[in-house]
Amino acid sequence: MKGVKNGGARKRVSTAWGRLKWPMLLTLVLLCLGAIVVAGMVPGLLSAPKPSPSAPPWQQEPDHLSEANGVLPLDPDAPVPVPAELSRLLNGALKPSGAGSITGIVMDASTGTVLFDRDANANRIPASNMKLLTAVAALKALGPESRFTTRVLAGSDASTVVLTGGGDVLLGAGASDPEAVMGRSGLATLASDTAASLATAGVKGPVTVQVDDSLFSGAPLNPAWSLDDVAAGETAPLFSLALNSGRYSPTLTTGPRPQDSAVTTAQAFAEQLAAVGVQVRPGVERGKGVPAKVLAAAESATVSEQVDLMLETSDNFLAEALGRMTAIASGQEGTYDGATSAVRQRLGELGIATDPKQMQLADVSGLALENQVTARQFAEVVRAITSGPDLSLRAALDGFPVAGLTGTLDDRYVDPSTAQGAGLVRAKTGTLNTVIALSGYVVDADGRLLVFSFIGNGLEPGAAGNKEAMDRSASVLASCGCR
Repeated sequence: MKGVKNGGARKRVSTAWGRLKWPMLLTLVLLCLGAIVVAGMVPGLLSAPKPSPSAPPWQQEPDHLSEANGVLPLDPDAPVPVPAELSRLLNGALKPSGAGSITGIVMDASTGTVLFDRDANANRIPASNMKLLTAVAALKALGPESRFTTRVLAGSDASTVVLTGGGDVLLGAGASDPEAVMGRSGLATLASDTAASLATAGVKGPVTVQVDDSLFSGAPLNPAWSLDDVAAGETAPLFSLALNSGRYSPTLTTGPRPQDSAVTTAQAFAEQLAAVGVQVRPGVERGKGVPAKVLAAAESATVSEQVDLMLETSDNFLAEALGRMTAIASGQEGTYDGATSAVRQRLGELGIATDPKQMQLADVSGLALENQVTARQFAEVVRAITSGPDLSLRAALDGFPVAGLTGTLDDRYVDPSTAQGAGLVRAKTGTLNTVIALSGYVVDADGRLLVFSFIGNGLEPGAAGNKEAMDRSASVLASCGCR
């Protein structure tokens, strides 16, 4: 009986298991499938997460400079792109959209070997690539750590103060900001210091405010510029002191500008004097102060910092001011012609060809259509900055806009055909109605430092494909080795 009962129990257990086995197995299978799906939807859930791929070390932004190459320590034995393969790729990428033509050159920065040459010795209108020439000339003539001083001098009459320009066109209306480039020297601080000096001297007012802008001479407006460009606010008449690089506000980057930045600055200074309790007579006039009687002074950002700002934002007004200061430091007159002559002089000292047949300069900002410079000359300038023996020129490296990230390249290199150069290409842009230029440097995927210059002239105005051709070509360099 027990056996029968035991056998019956086993039979009942087996029958129950039979009824439950398939639902349990099905549930187990579903749970496993669910886990697999979730793991697919949430990478790393069932395994350790994999690190994201990153650019090789030589394509990271440098945190220090090297005397050997000016960018960062690179392997001197890194392979050089094969010219034939590089030319094949660039000739496919460097095509204008519609009318016009694009010249270009690529050089190995270390040796100067030309790896690609398309009419690189042809004279071209360079647009704002001209600022690269101004940058190296200013650094060479003035030195990276030099500063410009704005002074308030006493007049021959004790109740007269003279705001005296020293070449700083980046003055701010408020207090001096030691961390700023634009606004390093502030009118509010100058006014406060001036008021203290007047009080010490027993001057109670009313005070007459004058301005001395005589450091720069010649015509304030370059006759080579289009009046339409001036009216649009691309630049303005140049004086030896200005607020906000010749604009009404540091936040305004377009639109009309003051036509007399010296008087506009002096008027703002008078307002700051009144704000600290000095009684000021209405109106501002030009005059001369007594050099030995300095009531207040404030220094600009360094030349290096100003050069970087000029390159990154492509500031025409600042470029022309730096050109004038370069002229004065080079023994030339502080005029537009003096500036172009000084730039030519300093480039010649670097061994760059400046014969008038090879280089014609009408301004130093690039607005003038009369400028004629070759792609080869620009590549040699970039090479001097990155790799040349004059270490003072390294100070310009930070000013090159970074593709897709900073300055005039911040909204480029977002198209799939150009995105491979984002964060890697560093280049100065240039744009006029029928002109587009791009000159700069890149460390390629093999760790080789390359410098390049591409210049398009006679292009179809507004054709987006022309910028893309430039950017696509620079991206080709970033993704080499080309072997």
